[in-house]
Amino acid sequence: MIWKVRTKTLTLGNPTWMGIVNVTPDSFSDGGRFLEPSAAVKQALQLIEEGVDIIDLGGESTRPGSDGISAAEELHRILPVLRQLRKSQPNLPISVDTTKTEVAREVLAAGADIINDVSGLSDPEMIAVLRETGAGYCLMHTQGVPKTMQDDPQYDDVVGEVFEFLKNRRKMLMESGIEPETIAIDPGLGFGKTLEHNWQLIEKIAYFHRLGAPILVGHSRKRFIAERFADREEGTRLVSRQLIECGVHILRVHKVPSDCVLPNMSNVSLCRQKMRGT
Repeated sequence: MIWKVRTKTLTLGNPTWMGIVNVTPDSFSDGGRFLEPSAAVKQALQLIEEGVDIIDLGGESTRPGSDGISAAEELHRILPVLRQLRKSQPNLPISVDTTKTEVAREVLAAGADIINDVSGLSDPEMIAVLRETGAGYCLMHTQGVPKTMQDDPQYDDVVGEVFEFLKNRRKMLMESGIEPETIAIDPGLGFGKTLEHNWQLIEKIAYFHRLGAPILVGHSRKRFIAERFADREEGTRLVSRQLIECGVHILRVHKVPSDCVLPNMSNVSLCRQKMRGT
């Protein structure tokens, strides 16, 4: 599987690790730790040393209950870190976690390669930016907005509904002139989902291989992990192994688990075959 991301074509490994660097005061796991640009750059370099393949910078918290910020404030947080990273790591694939077209346009001009959009394309003007730049795009499913998304999420069939949303939005992007190889898909664990919804998506994640797109999953340290495991990091490690076994291409994490090695490819094949047959 490949992922075209602006000026690069990434060959995705088993898996490819995306390292989270939140340049925010209020993210759920590391809010405030990397708000200063020097601290954020240091953390990014540490993640690269640990084996991360892509750095994902976020300037706005999207934890449940969070309030939004202006595009100007988001750019104020992200751009100094992005520019320093791009200067010191010219070949590093850099993603920016944003829902705003204005922010996307500025960070891509400053050297970012990927837009990680947790809103599922809430702003249709984003399409023009993607078309003009050839940036990689992560299309994520969400139900609602961060402020209220966990109030009472409802689905008749969470796997089927998330799949159809991603399928239809991806089709719309392609019909608008976006290359399919630039689009990754993300089921959006924790974004408008209950504990049970999240585990259903994990158990049936291989179903999303039907879309023929890179699958990205962001599960690291989330609340549904804490509700099943006493230690969020250990829970993240165990879920990572399960996702790898089912052929997930990109895992978005705060820390690369030390023992998540290449999976048994026969298990990956069986997992994919099982889910394609359901």
